[in-house]
This record gives sequence, C-alpha cells and structure tokens, in this order.
Amino acid sequence: MKVLITGATGQLGSSLTQMLKMGTSELGGIPGFLEAAEIEGVDFQELDITDLETVLAYTANSKPDLIINCAAYTNVDGCETYRDDAFKVNALGARNMAIAAEQIEAKLVHISTDYVFAGNGTKPDNEASICHPQSAYGTTKYLGEQYVRDFCSRYFIVRTAWLYSPIGKNFVKTIMRAGRERGALKVVNDQIGNPTNAVDLAYHILKIAATQEYGIYHCTGNGECSWFDFASKIIEYAGIKATVSPCTTEDYPSPAKRPAYSALDNMMLRCTVGDEMRNWQDALRYFMDHYDGE
Repeated sequence: MKVLITGATGQLGSSLTQMLKMGTSELGGIPGFLEAAEIEGVDFQELDITDLETVLAYTANSKPDLIINCAAYTNVDGCETYRDDAFKVNALGARNMAIAAEQIEAKLVHISTDYVFAGNGTKPDNEASICHPQSAYGTTKYLGEQYVRDFCSRYFIVRTAWLYSPIGKNFVKTIMRAGRERGALKVVNDQIGNPTNAVDLAYHILKIAATQEYGIYHCTGNGECSWFDFASKIIEYAGIKATVSPCTTEDYPSPAKRPAYSALDNMMLRCTVGDEMRNWQDALRYFMDHYDGE
C-alpha cells in the first residue's frame, strides 16, 4: 500500500503523515491495511499540481494506491486578489489529481471547505445541502469538488472547517500569541462554525479511505460556537492572563465575505463509518494540555 499526500507539510498533511508512521492516534488505531503503508509526501516544490502533464507523469511513475489531496490556496482574502492563482490550485489542481487518480486506478481523498455554502442559514448544512459559495475561495474550492466528481470514480470529498494543529498558522496559535502579547483581544461574535482538531480529521480520513463508501463527507468537530467563544476557550485552556471581548464582523471588514453561519452536520460519517469526531471543546482542551509550542 502506497499513500501519496499533497500539501504534506501543512496542518492536515503533517497530521496524516505522523498518524500513518505511528499507526495510531489519540483517538485510536488506524485501519490495519494502512499500518505498513509507504508514505510519499509532496508540496509544490516536488509536485506542481496545477500542471496536468506533470501530475500525470509523477503519479504514473509513483503509482500510489491512495492519494490524499491536502494542497490548497487557503488565504481567503488573497483569493479575492489573486483569483487566477486560487483557480489554478483549488480547481485545476483538484481536477488534475482526479484525472491522475482515475488513470492509475487509485482512490482519491480531496479536502474541501465549509465556504462552499452561502453561510446564511440557521441549521448546520449536511451533505445534501445546496452549495452557494460567496467568495473566490469558496467558489474555486466548489469547482474543484465538481471536477473531482466529474473525473474520478473512486473519490471521497471531505469538507472541514476552522482547522488547527501544532503546525503552521491557525487561529489557536494566533490567539495564544496575541493574548500573551496584548493582554486584551476583540474577536467577532457573529460568525458561527465548528472548530476542528487536525488529529480528528486525519483519523476519520483514514477510516473513510479504508472503505468503498465513496461520496461527500462533512468532517468537523461536534458542536458549534462563534470565533469569540473559540478564542475565549483558547485563552482559558492555555491559562493566559488576557481578556477577550466580542465585536462584530463590521468592526473588521475584509476583502472576502465570511459566512455568518457555516456549521456543518457530519451526516455521512454517522451513516457510514461512524462519527467519532470529538466535541470541539474536548478536542481543544486535549490539544492545549499537550501543546508544547509557543
């Protein structure tokens, strides 16, 4: 068994790599057939996923049994300015990996986002909800999903949100740093979603990939909160002496429109492999108790 991970040094790619190497995680063991898997991790330096011929040649030579496409242009505001770049990575990159997976008869796990939805509802969106992205990031990621469905027959599209890990930039690390440096924070209280620990997401991706339960999955931490609620718990669990005050989205305008309500419902998980995603507060507390970074 050979697993190719694109975006391998990012938050999710790093979590997947570590889990595959260890054969287990804090949620439990990984599927048996993956325990001795050969892992091949690449980033844009090793593989330009926006170039179809390069991707086809690389995968034809590597011949992975499973491709997990974590590579993405995730700078939400940057996508508004650099739309062509976002399109090439999020849409064409997804298309290219799908074509390549089909050519070598590999399974493909493609990572997507809550931003494919309008974010103006009042109940969590499940996999049957209608997509209506409101930003360049969401639009290009949604097109990438469509390409995966068009060009690959063995696909798992996994939508997630508000991801954090010890690796790279994320909201948890930003809030901890800002809390220590400034002592007083203002965080928006009118955007609702699901914080997701990268370990939980990686664990479920491997569970899904071990099956033939192809389709679209939502995979986020259980329970919902605002960014203000999230920040407040980060400061509390980290034991940082700082105050967190609520504000509105209008107080911090940005180039990209953020969804007001982007909570997801993990319906497909519940109905197939089982939803073992932790409650967001439990997963965050475990993360903070074991985080030895800054």
